[in-house]
This record gives sequence, C-alpha cells and structure tokens, in this order.
Amino acid sequence: MIRTKRQGLIVYFQHMKNIRQIKKHGHLIHASKKMKYALLYVNQEDIEYKMEKLERLPFVSRVVPSYKPEVRTEYEGAKPDKAKQYDYKMGI
Repeated sequence: MIRTKRQGLIVYFQHMKNIRQIKKHGHLIHASKKMKYALLYVNQEDIEYKMEKLERLPFVSRVVPSYKPEVRTEYEGAKPDKAKQYDYKMGI
C-alpha cells in the first residue's frame, strides 16, 4: 500500500455558510466558528493549484500552508533517560 503525501491548508474565511464550498477542495478536518478558519488536507502535488483556487474565492481572506512536511523530526544527540531504560527492561 502506497501512502499519498498530504499537507494541511489553513483557510481563513468570512462566513460559516461557505464551509460547503471549501469542503469541495480537500478533506475537511476542523472548522472554527469563533476564529473563522478551516483546516483542510490535500495531496502535496496539488497544493499550489488548490491554494490558487481557494484564494480566488470571494469569501476567503487568506490561505496558509502547513509547514509540517518541512520540519525535521529526527533528532541527533538526544540521550535516553537511564531510569526509563531500566523500567523498559523490567517490563513496567
């Protein structure tokens, strides 16, 4: 099974009634009524196209991509805690 690379888009809008139209552009994860934004997931290869399409909508204020794919998650020089290692060997 091949996993498709996906990336989040934060879409700021003016009215909650426009959520249905935003949903058509990706997988809607969360929509905030108070702060008026929606979190969408889209395929990484389509991100530029989707951002352009969403920014053209009249009710969208701005579109911001998630920077998670660029953030390094492998850490060098991290030393494990000796007390935790002992617990793992004991089976706790």
